[in-house]
Amino acid sequence: MNRARLWYSGPGAGWKQGLPIGNGRIGAVIHGGIEQEIWSMTELTYWSGKAERIPGSGEGKAGLERMREAFFKGDYNEGDRLAKQGLQPKKQNFGTNLSVCDVILRFDQQGESLKRELCLEKALAQVTYASSGYTFTRETFATHADGIVVSRIGSDRAGAVSFSLGLQGRTGDFAAELKDSSTIAFNGQATEDMHSDGKCGVFCRGGVKVVVQGGSVHGRGNEIVVTNADEAIVYFAIHTDYGQADDRWTRESEAQIAAAIAKGYARLKEDHIADYQALYARVSLDLGDTESAKLPTDERMRLYREGQHDDPDLAALFFQYGRYLTIAGSREDSPLPLHLQGVWNDGEANRMAWSCDYHLDINTQMNYYPTEISNLAECHVPLMNYVERLSAAGRQAAEDFYGCEGWVAHVFSNAWGFSAPGWETGWGLNVTGGLWIAMHLKEHYEYGRDQTFLTKQAYPVMKEAAAFFLDYMTVHPSSGWLVTGPSNSPENSFYPSSRADGPQQLSMGPTMDQVLVRDLFTFCLEAAELLQTDAELQDKLKQAIAILPPLQIGRKGQLQEWLEDYEEAQPEHRHLAHLFALYPGNQITPLKTPELSAAARQTLLGRMQTDELEDIEFTAVLFATGFSRLFDGDRALRHITHLIGELCFDNMLTYSKAGVAGAETNIFVIDGNYGGTAAVADILLQSHAGEIHLLPALPGAWAEGSFKGLRAKGNVEVDVAWSNGELTEAAIHAFSAGNTLVRFGDRTVPITLVPGQSYMLNKDLQFIERQETVQ
Repeated sequence: MNRARLWYSGPGAGWKQGLPIGNGRIGAVIHGGIEQEIWSMTELTYWSGKAERIPGSGEGKAGLERMREAFFKGDYNEGDRLAKQGLQPKKQNFGTNLSVCDVILRFDQQGESLKRELCLEKALAQVTYASSGYTFTRETFATHADGIVVSRIGSDRAGAVSFSLGLQGRTGDFAAELKDSSTIAFNGQATEDMHSDGKCGVFCRGGVKVVVQGGSVHGRGNEIVVTNADEAIVYFAIHTDYGQADDRWTRESEAQIAAAIAKGYARLKEDHIADYQALYARVSLDLGDTESAKLPTDERMRLYREGQHDDPDLAALFFQYGRYLTIAGSREDSPLPLHLQGVWNDGEANRMAWSCDYHLDINTQMNYYPTEISNLAECHVPLMNYVERLSAAGRQAAEDFYGCEGWVAHVFSNAWGFSAPGWETGWGLNVTGGLWIAMHLKEHYEYGRDQTFLTKQAYPVMKEAAAFFLDYMTVHPSSGWLVTGPSNSPENSFYPSSRADGPQQLSMGPTMDQVLVRDLFTFCLEAAELLQTDAELQDKLKQAIAILPPLQIGRKGQLQEWLEDYEEAQPEHRHLAHLFALYPGNQITPLKTPELSAAARQTLLGRMQTDELEDIEFTAVLFATGFSRLFDGDRALRHITHLIGELCFDNMLTYSKAGVAGAETNIFVIDGNYGGTAAVADILLQSHAGEIHLLPALPGAWAEGSFKGLRAKGNVEVDVAWSNGELTEAAIHAFSAGNTLVRFGDRTVPITLVPGQSYMLNKDLQFIERQETVQ
């Protein structure tokens, strides 16, 4: 039995029951049943809006000084008024990613025994059913190797394949026409009037081609009609003018389809699987099998919702599904990183006041939480490239809004590197949003130890971020600490010492800012020392680090979210930004900072105990990863189980519940899939603070299991097996030189890593053998 699959015994009634495929640029969600199948098509660069400069107030540091003076005096309302005056630009043509079109296939037949399946091992979406005693199949995939979407429609009876195919645009500026009897050409522009003026946006051009064996194919109106074929192959291609210097993009789709037809379906499928498995097959995870694994995926999820959690393999499936979605949505050559909905888009975020964009206060970051540990470092590259471009755009924002050197970005961004504050200071003045996303360069380097990447990309971008904060931050007149501000703790609010002025969101030196700045300055200092460069900057960083605020414990025993021990105005809030210090950061660890770890636990417990908790996908992940870092695997698993059972559609894509942040319905947000994948991995392996920690938070329900191929920091791969909750064996595969401490429970062993060597350990962490690593 192939356990790495999602499968269903009935039709996909809509998008939320559809099966997602993607090639790192094109996305499709396939839903429907026997009589009709719909492909909801998206393209990563199909954005409304445009690049434009957002002007600041022109007051620069003088304006900042007036705001800060008010906050330091405790006049939060005046500080807020001044911040709105100087740091709250008007909304312009920010834009949003848009859906492109639906490909609609209609089959004039009845059937039975329908089965829909998404094979994670081969990245194939398949439909099978019986009709008149014969079996019909549809097999669809998005090939990264050839850049298109391909589908084979067939039967075990000759001449049985008949259907019609048409296109329906998802935006007003879309046109499709029959080019010949077997080809539909289309073009469009990504326009809408909620996030832009309805006139600006990316242009697209593409086509659909049907090739048949046997039977006939002809045009009818704007549809392609296939009659009595033995099989039909459907090819879909699309390109946009995003980032293009000439019009060659307009001919690319036609050329790709022609090349695919010349290659043939069998070779297309073979190349697709080989290209995909080069990434997917690196990691295996076995958490045990149960009878539930024989049930359709939606049935297994329903049992989770009903409290029947004896299905550890469902968590393993969710983990591998997250890796699948990462490969499908973000490849090394993707033109943009994953947005709020990955590379897919159901249109709901655009219908509301939300935007399908790059949220920089958790969502985009969480999309990439699992890439390094789950051995998909290449899939992280589009984010690295995007942050580099964002840093260039952010220099203008640093100058326009703060009169400072370096670069800055705030709460969200778009396809053109929007970096100004958001158009409401309460949530838009997250001054470390750009720094938060830039931390992924640090993580990418720590995992891969690529000196060229450090020299050419990571250090230059982070160095310019450090330049901004060294120029922007100020010394608190009471404490003498170096602080940011005015800024917010995403997207939370508090009461000052008196409730008379109402809830506030802006303050000086929120904890999240200070955690990120400390990590930034420390990384830049260590990198500069390693690269033997920028001696003057090194001195500045050392002086600044010495006066950064410490992490603090509040009167309720919680980790303080702000510089002062304010009372939370929304104790049920979905964000836990200050716990970055626990995960994915490591300024708080149970072994090295036990008191702060206890405070972090109190923060998590306090938020959980609030009846009105904003229960959404990324909050479940924050609980899971937080408890994992505190070595509380049972609690961590409880939140993973909740995520899968309560916060996923039938197609296992995660959502944010209606009513949260203005959501009018349960709305697809993919960060829960990626964050949940990272949480499963973090339970099994942690690598920070100079250690590789095996099974650090293993829950009781996962008593037996094994994994292979998870990555640890230092360019290391790890294999582990366990039984009855105890380690049985482990392998450490080194690809770079270094020193590490391997830990299981209270047992530790130091290892001097030699590139190309594997270190085999028994249950007591004693060396069994040493052998050559397969490179």
